[in-house]
Amino acid sequence: MPEQYDAKEREQGRDGHKGLIVQDHPAESAIDSLFYEQGRLRADLDRLLNAAAAKAAEPATPPKEKEAGKDGPDASKPDDKDKDKDAPKKPFLKRVGSWTKTHPIATVAILILLVAAFVGAWFLWLYLQSYESTDDAQVDGHVNAISSRISGTVVAVHVENNDRVERGQLAVDLDPRDYQVALSQQRANLAQAKANVSAQSPNIPITQLTQSTGVSTADLDVTIARAGYFAEQQQVASASADLTQAEANAANAKAEEIRYRALVDKEEVSREQYDQRLANTRAQIAIVAARRASMEAASKTVEQRTATLEQVTRRAAEARQNSERQVDVQRATGAARDAAAQISRAQVDQAMLNLTYCKIYAPVSGIIGNKTVEIGAQVSVGQELFDVTPTDDIWVTANFKETQLLKMRQGQAVTVSVDTLGRDFNGYIEDMPGATGARYSLLPPENATGNYVKVVQRLPVRIRFKPNQAGVAQLRVGMSVEPKVWLK
Repeated sequence: MPEQYDAKEREQGRDGHKGLIVQDHPAESAIDSLFYEQGRLRADLDRLLNAAAAKAAEPATPPKEKEAGKDGPDASKPDDKDKDKDAPKKPFLKRVGSWTKTHPIATVAILILLVAAFVGAWFLWLYLQSYESTDDAQVDGHVNAISSRISGTVVAVHVENNDRVERGQLAVDLDPRDYQVALSQQRANLAQAKANVSAQSPNIPITQLTQSTGVSTADLDVTIARAGYFAEQQQVASASADLTQAEANAANAKAEEIRYRALVDKEEVSREQYDQRLANTRAQIAIVAARRASMEAASKTVEQRTATLEQVTRRAAEARQNSERQVDVQRATGAARDAAAQISRAQVDQAMLNLTYCKIYAPVSGIIGNKTVEIGAQVSVGQELFDVTPTDDIWVTANFKETQLLKMRQGQAVTVSVDTLGRDFNGYIEDMPGATGARYSLLPPENATGNYVKVVQRLPVRIRFKPNQAGVAQLRVGMSVEPKVWLK
């Protein structure tokens, strides 16, 4: 049976070799021949092992049977087998050489397969070193949270989740009546403020004219007082001169009276002449007294004129200073009323803005999501109503390990495999990260406290899709992707 099986197997091997040789693809026939030779060698090895085990299990054959067996027709075959089993094995290299001579096609096929495996391993190693990839990546984009800028009651909602909206499309209406009333009130306040400004505008020139007239009047009073002062000084000088003259006349009259007194005593002149001289002397003395009184009165008047001049001078200076101050006061009042008018105008603008905020529009084009607003709801300032996610401005955030960033550079090509679509997109590295993802977390790690355990950190790399690619519009924020960054 084993010999028949070997014969059939050899015939099949020859037929198989013939069939492989006549094939159109010589490389495939060589590989098939290699696999055939490998199977045949394994079958020969199994057969030899089974024969050795069977021989060890057989009992010893009597000599007679051996002699009888020698006389039989097949006595030569067991001898040949025993000779083959007892013969020493050839060295491995010689057996390989003999095998290669008897199987040249299989030998060539094995060599070709080894060379192909080495070349393939080399190119596989180069390929694995030419890129960095990660499965910790997803499609990212802007998620615009739309909130209310005023408080109010929702009267209409024009969008639903997953609706596509365009920029400027009306989404929510708030009750505008309260803000219409507030706008009317602010407009009335603005009208009142403008009226106050109009009423204050003429006061400035009126005050300027009044104060200018007061200053001119005060200056005129100073001039008049100064003239009176100078006139009184002239009167004092004149009275002083008259007093001097009167004193001189009185002295002369006194001398005449003394001289005539002596002549009267000598009876050289009449008593009547002496009396005339005495009367004249007394008259001159009286004139001196009168002139002295006039000079004293003139002096008093000069002092009075001096005080008056000082008083009107101070009044003139005060009027001049008050004139500037009064004008400044009127101008400040006008500026205050102008400011009040500007405040009222700003309040009107704010009221108009608040009225426009009653209509909430989509600020960007995208898809509605996370809608929480309903009709009749009371919303407050800053309350989030819904989100708008643009689909035309998306990218990939890939969290690479820090050990993968050695050769990554901005602008390198990237192949992005999208799990949802089952296809690849072309992209490029837009930006390299500035810090690890852990540093941007709510509670960043602080390695200086507690026990430190070194962990390989991940850094978010932004990857931008190249434009004009079919299917990019189907991507959505949050989809899982596998980017492959080509390093060369």
